[in-house]
Amino acid sequence: MAEVVLHEPEWLAARRERAASLRDELDLPQFKGTTGWEFTDLGAFDLSRFGSAPADAELNVPELLFEAPGEGASLTQVDGHSEAGEVSADGVIVKPLGVAAAEHPELVEPYLGTIVPADDVFVAANDAGWACGAFVYVPRGVRVEAPVLLNAVSSAAGTALQRRVLVVLEEGAEADVWEQYLSADGESETLLNTVVELVVGQNAKLRYVCGQDLNEKSWIFGAQRAEVQRDGKLDWVAVGFGSARGRVRMETKLAGEGAEAKVTGAYAPHARQHVDFDTTQEHAAPNTVSDLAFRGILSGRSTAVWRGMIKVDPGAQQTDAFQECRNLLLSKRAHADAIPGLEILANDVRCTHAAAIAQIDKEQLFYLRSRGLPEPQAQRLVIEGFMAELVERFEEGETREILAGALERRLAAVLD
Repeated sequence: MAEVVLHEPEWLAARRERAASLRDELDLPQFKGTTGWEFTDLGAFDLSRFGSAPADAELNVPELLFEAPGEGASLTQVDGHSEAGEVSADGVIVKPLGVAAAEHPELVEPYLGTIVPADDVFVAANDAGWACGAFVYVPRGVRVEAPVLLNAVSSAAGTALQRRVLVVLEEGAEADVWEQYLSADGESETLLNTVVELVVGQNAKLRYVCGQDLNEKSWIFGAQRAEVQRDGKLDWVAVGFGSARGRVRMETKLAGEGAEAKVTGAYAPHARQHVDFDTTQEHAAPNTVSDLAFRGILSGRSTAVWRGMIKVDPGAQQTDAFQECRNLLLSKRAHADAIPGLEILANDVRCTHAAAIAQIDKEQLFYLRSRGLPEPQAQRLVIEGFMAELVERFEEGETREILAGALERRLAAVLD
């Protein structure tokens, strides 16, 4: 497995230097002392404890969380080392980000770091030290037929994988990008610190599917943000199954009139896992639509946090925004927090939210058992019914089947 090594451009080296200075100045977020971190305790976490990945990593890829439909371009990276990627005849670029920054600075520099600013220690650390990631570029008017698949694998214990992904769709472009984070084994404690920037141009369409199934000894921190321009459409799917503890920010900015975004999330922690999602739907232009739905199934002594915010900027009239989070607790020790929020600075809008946390309805179980179903099967049917509405948000066809299959496999593991 050979990564193409190129001289890093001066603008990128200068950017890293600035970010390193900022990283050294910033402290870790304080549990209940830093806004947004009231539910995720980092008392046992030491960022300096995780070093760089070794240079001799082998391309040993574990079982995938999902296979992207079709036979599109793919880029697999283990501990940051990868193959060189591909360039299609239509000008579509799929390459390691470092290679793309050197070969195509005119495409990378205008966007890198402009979507996700270095506003906390984790983003600053990523900005200073990312050594792997991907650049996906689709030029104006081009439609990519098969999804692009990006795989990131953490392998070496005690190492940090600083991963950065930049996806740019120019005006009228269309593409699917599927990304997944995996562990090479079930025992190695690693850190995945990821930054994802999605640029959806005018009248462009992007489906971005991101799933993580890290082992239950690892940490994950993520800052993921999309900007959707006039009449652009974003379909964003997040699947969170793995890790021991962490927090992921997912922010969508509808920057142009007529922009639309649908964000769907599913998580299923068990044992003592802790997942934390912080979502933002920012309406920065009039006549924009956002629709967000998260659902979680928790067992054992697992915990989950979802904090959502709908922001309507001044002048963003005729905004239509919705968000919901529903959680199903399979044990008395599982715990979930769902915190919706609104920040509205326009007067002609429709913004609604919903949140619910409940255990399995005993009357539903009694009804099913009275029809002759054993309790495990009855419980499984109730859970599948709970998730069915979420699955129906996925487009009919192979995409829905793949994502539904991933959920079914996870539920089987949780219920065993």
